[in-house]
Amino acid sequence: MSIEQTYFNSPIGTIEIKVSTQSVCSILFTDTEKKNIPIIENITLQESLYPLTKICHHQLAEYFNRERTVFELPVEQAGTAFQQKIWSELTKIPFGKTINYLTLSQRIGNSKAIRAVGAANGKNAICIVIPCHRVMGSNGELKGYNGDQWRKKWLLEHEGKSTNGIQTPIEFIEEHN
Repeated sequence: MSIEQTYFNSPIGTIEIKVSTQSVCSILFTDTEKKNIPIIENITLQESLYPLTKICHHQLAEYFNRERTVFELPVEQAGTAFQQKIWSELTKIPFGKTINYLTLSQRIGNSKAIRAVGAANGKNAICIVIPCHRVMGSNGELKGYNGDQWRKKWLLEHEGKSTNGIQTPIEFIEEHN
């Protein structure tokens, strides 16, 4: 399978995007200075071979401009059946809402799998689109994020603002069995 790799300049850093002809395979924050990665500008993006690459860039731009709350992208990442189950559940957390690891564990039917759920959440390679940043520790504190805690905080604050500029808090969803 051939993969096209591009970069998206977001307000919180450069995002490396990997796309096949069929699906988005990876969306991860990267440190371009350490990796010395050339950033593809919008003009170069026009030369992209895969239409899905342009669609992904466009939808990310809409997200960061507060014009998109739901992504419509085919995604596929390698992982165990358990990880796939967790990543599927993450896509069900609505924009502007958060849950904790216990609630996520309960959603998959195993409230004792909190650590395994956290580990699977941490292996997610399609950030923002599969919103692992919406999972919090108990009592709503920030816990873990591969893109750094400050980015998680920024993303949650970004999602807590309405499109008309009025600050609204992120709603914490808690489920009881």
